[in-house]
Amino acid sequence: MPRVVSLCLPFLPTDRIRRADASLPVETPIAVIARSGSKRTVVAADHAALKAGVRIGMAASKAQAMIAGLHMVDADPAGDEAAIHKLALWVLRQYTPIVATDLPDGIVLDTEGADHLRGGEALMLSGLVNAFRARGLHARAAIADSWGAAYALARTSARETTIVPIGDTANAVVHLPISSLRLPADIVTGLRVLGFNTVGELSATPRAPLALRFGPEVGRRLDQMLGRLAEPIDPIRSPELVEVTKSFSEPIAAAETIAKYVGRLVVQLCGELEQRGLGVRRADLLIHRVDNTLQAIRAGTAKPVRDIKRLTKLLCDRIEQIDPGFGIEKLSLAATMIEPLEERQAISSLVEDTVADVTPLLDVLGNRGGQRLYRLAPVPSDVPERNVQRIRPAAEEGGASWPTGWPRPTRLFLHPEEIEVIALTPDHPPASITWRGKRRRIKRGDGPERVYGEWWRRDAEMEAVRDYYAIEDEDGQRFWVYRSGDGVDPATGNAKWFLHGIFG
Repeated sequence: MPRVVSLCLPFLPTDRIRRADASLPVETPIAVIARSGSKRTVVAADHAALKAGVRIGMAASKAQAMIAGLHMVDADPAGDEAAIHKLALWVLRQYTPIVATDLPDGIVLDTEGADHLRGGEALMLSGLVNAFRARGLHARAAIADSWGAAYALARTSARETTIVPIGDTANAVVHLPISSLRLPADIVTGLRVLGFNTVGELSATPRAPLALRFGPEVGRRLDQMLGRLAEPIDPIRSPELVEVTKSFSEPIAAAETIAKYVGRLVVQLCGELEQRGLGVRRADLLIHRVDNTLQAIRAGTAKPVRDIKRLTKLLCDRIEQIDPGFGIEKLSLAATMIEPLEERQAISSLVEDTVADVTPLLDVLGNRGGQRLYRLAPVPSDVPERNVQRIRPAAEEGGASWPTGWPRPTRLFLHPEEIEVIALTPDHPPASITWRGKRRRIKRGDGPERVYGEWWRRDAEMEAVRDYYAIEDEDGQRFWVYRSGDGVDPATGNAKWFLHGIFG
């Protein structure tokens, strides 16, 4: 069943103004003004302006008189539309193959089969909203079985993310206002005059009188919201996108036939990429069915490639996920993420040792689990929880090296756990520790290894100190513990003990 995400950017015009002018104080209210002849009205406002009393449609002169220091900027609809188009292309590369702009304030995504690559729908939505927040953009997202329901919930819910369970769309939209149906303003006004306020009231009314008075639009929007009528998403495309297509005079449905034409499309795509000196990092296969619905398969690679055999295998391994329905009328294969790729001539093994290439295996595993594949890399930092990071399996080395002076535990806790310790201060290792309710007598200890705070990060670490010890209990288990502070000066720490890791 399709799962559609609607992303709403309610403050895009004012967010763009703040991004363009970093010197603008955060507390300064912003209003966007549109001109119609000599008339100037507010068409957008940020949180601060709305809180101060500015309303959409208000005369600009009234808003300016109401709020001292109101920052007023002329509307730029073309700039807003271009920004949404650019953001939609970014979403296309990062999240799902089927993405379209939903003007004037949103983006729509078909995420069927793509959410597992992001850890599920909840993590996918929160990650999407947080990614926009990191770019200085307010966003709300909703996922439902239909475009209409997701659109309405993203614009009426006070929550940043809303998830409608599969098959529960009717219950989720029953209390929504009729203005969320994407109907023309005059139809909404007419329905309100007749006493209709919610989607539930409208859907419980016979269609014939509504169609007679308002035309077929009301029934069409209701059916689209409730998932009774398909609303296909036309995927966004850009001129630089490398794409090849194959249309069929007679619909195809057999898996073997689909695989045959996928292989041919891969050959064409790799030929196009070779002419441009590019390799593909992410390829999307779009399946256009005769019932005007779309399905998609996405294949990613650890490094840019033009390997026909590898790309064909990655795509064909997932053909069983395709539901051809009454038949497929067109296949499209697009390279949605591309990078420069230089051919490297192989050198004889007499001169150079052969290095096994594990990226094909990484590609197969990555397309099954998506974000679960990573490797650990060192970061230049003395603070243990900061000197490691997750990177892509095939990412280049950053140049940092692992600490070699003192041993590090095989398991480092995300958050150090406080323990009770008996020890002679300031420099002796613990004689015993109590961790998770169990007291352990320590037979051996090594340390201290002193770690200083990174004062350039925050003032609180100016004098901070940790003294780390590697200890072993009577059962042979080895732990990595530290004391906060140097044991002498209270300014360096509170002298509490923590267990930070366990040796294998």
